[in-house]
Amino acid sequence: MPQSPPRPIASPCTQVCTVDGTSGLCLGCLRTLGEIAEWSRLTAARRAEIMAELPSRRDRLPEPFRGV
Repeated sequence: MPQSPPRPIASPCTQVCTVDGTSGLCLGCLRTLGEIAEWSRLTAARRAEIMAELPSRRDRLPEPFRGV
């Protein structure tokens, strides 16, 4: 029986891959480097938790980068 292709993993990536040295957050997706590296190995539930946290992380960026 043929296997169906894997389902795509939801990701907040915006392809603006620049990490702010002060906060440790990516300016595009607001994830940490550790979260980015582990993303494909996290459970769907953990990815959903992180994605729910992302909007509140914008305040951790330096002022000039909050609107990126």
